Amino acid sequence: MAVTSAWAVFAWPAVLWQAPCAQECHFRHLGTQVTSLGSRDEPCCGQTVWDDPQAGDADAVAGLAWDWVELGRGIVAMADPMAVITNLRLVGPGGSVLTPLEAAPHLNELVHALPWQDEVQRALARIGH
Repeated sequence: MAVTSAWAVFAWPAVLWQAPCAQECHFRHLGTQVTSLGSRDEPCCGQTVWDDPQAGDADAVAGLAWDWVELGRGIVAMADPMAVITNLRLVGPGGSVLTPLEAAPHLNELVHALPWQDEVQRALARIGH
């Protein structure tokens, strides 16, 4: 299965979405890449990509992607919670698009609602890690 590049998600057509939005999400796993197998000095790491075809209109699909890092055997975390790659443009109560700093807590809420650690563990198991 070809994995969608995390940075490709940013280039998808923008999807406007009212914040907060975690209750409305229907994201599905598109793929997880292991970009480094790790060593004694470096942890295992990679990227995971998700989309929600119900979030946009017929021409746009919402996407989320982020880097992850293995902290210990069986423990993975977002590498940088402020660096979720997305084509979502979250709209606040006043109708204006939120800044990246304002959107970050909402995007993290979406990420934490997903079973992404399970998908990362599956990707690690596939490579025999």
